[in-house]
Amino acid sequence: MSIKVLIGTQWGDEGKGKVTDLLAEKSDVVIRYQGGNNAGHTLVVNGEVFKLHLIPSGILYNNILCIIGNGVVIDPEILLQEMDGLTERGISVANLRISGHAHVILPFHRMLDHLQEEGRSQDNKIGTTSRGIGPAYTDKISRTGVRMVDLLNEGKLTNRIKEKKWGETLGVTEQQVQAVIQDLLKFGEKLKPYIVDSVSLIHKLRKEGKEIFLEGAQGTMLDVDFGTYPFVTSSNPTAGGACTGSGIGPTMIDDVIGVVKAYTTRVGEGPFPTELKDDTGEFLRKNGQEFGTTTGRARRCGWLDLVVLKYSANVNSLTSIALTKSDVLSGLKELKICKAYKIDEQIVTDFPSDREMLERAVPVYDTFKGWNEDISGCKKYSELPLNARKYIEAIEKEMEVPINIVSVGSGRERTIIR
Repeated sequence: MSIKVLIGTQWGDEGKGKVTDLLAEKSDVVIRYQGGNNAGHTLVVNGEVFKLHLIPSGILYNNILCIIGNGVVIDPEILLQEMDGLTERGISVANLRISGHAHVILPFHRMLDHLQEEGRSQDNKIGTTSRGIGPAYTDKISRTGVRMVDLLNEGKLTNRIKEKKWGETLGVTEQQVQAVIQDLLKFGEKLKPYIVDSVSLIHKLRKEGKEIFLEGAQGTMLDVDFGTYPFVTSSNPTAGGACTGSGIGPTMIDDVIGVVKAYTTRVGEGPFPTELKDDTGEFLRKNGQEFGTTTGRARRCGWLDLVVLKYSANVNSLTSIALTKSDVLSGLKELKICKAYKIDEQIVTDFPSDREMLERAVPVYDTFKGWNEDISGCKKYSELPLNARKYIEAIEKEMEVPINIVSVGSGRERTIIR
């Protein structure tokens, strides 16, 4: 029996969906532990593309139990749409379970999210997806939220929603509030067979010796505590969030696998020291198909940042790395890796917590020779071009964490296990 956690080491969009799908094959249980439908995991299986937003990536295997943990915030309407979409494509959702402790995203949260973003000055816009994630987590922390189990109790649900006085906050009418309550009760009735006491279930499975895999959404640099605050998400995508978002204590975790994209991207606002606003950045965006799974927004692209990655390795106590999208770099004559920042004439190798310092950071690069070969067909590490291996080994050496998986394409089969 082992319990593994998979986390993103950068600003999300590292390819966690593919790696989860790959590693889930040897798991019995896959648990999504935080975030909401503001994130998306793209999986390619036998040439067919699946985009998941709330349901754990293991759902594509019939024999894997998939649990949406208590740390996730759930828009029940979106979840039902996702379940129906999978069913229509012949994918069973019978093995899906939902924590009764997970909090609910209300339509009012989406409205509030949009209004808050519109009210921010241009310099302070977060780049939120306006899907109600932040306001839902705010209600959770202020102890005024609605949980999935509340959808099964009309009296409790009604009281919880009316206590918030949404009419005063958003100007909605009593009729609108009642309509939302009725919709939520209908959603609750449909989801009732899937809602469980997830903590008891997970520990029962653990004691039975099941292989458990925990997947997060977003990435370390979007963590509300450790990321580039305030340009972050509203939860903890880091390894610590796996514990609080599932009910599994830290002493039970055996491995923490960090997913590293072979270059760097981020969506939305916020500092990005290695961002490329030139032809190379456009090359990475085009070749890597760097557009958001959820929003379709073009991702900002830049060189790999080791200052960020070393910070992520520390925050998450990484035991190994899965390197993704190395095939996207094929065709570049020269590659660069940021090894430090120059801030106000000082060389800095520790990631600064001060946003203003980070905005002044100028990358200090090491330069590597690129390669022209198409590596997407490589099955063994030794088949990779020499310059690709040198690039990979430089990352491994600097991070002091082994790179055990090298992804050379989007499909399951385009993966090298070292």
